[in-house]
Amino acid sequence: MEKARDLQDRLESKRDRIGKGKYGRVLKMARKPTNEEYVKTSKITFAGILLFGGLGFAVFLMVKEVAPWIAEMLGLI
Repeated sequence: MEKARDLQDRLESKRDRIGKGKYGRVLKMARKPTNEEYVKTSKITFAGILLFGGLGFAVFLMVKEVAPWIAEMLGLI
């Protein structure tokens, strides 16, 4: 019975601290973005995904196609 009471007290104290402390201020200031903000954020995120994806694909192509061709030209293979 004592263990259950201790657990209940700990859970209630954690519940009471929600919204306070280092993250509480951020949670209080947070709001739902407007449609314009959401669209801009989505566009920027999509552009970043395309940029990094394209860069990764370019590196992949260089490793798979260009590097063996250079090695063959130098007579290393």
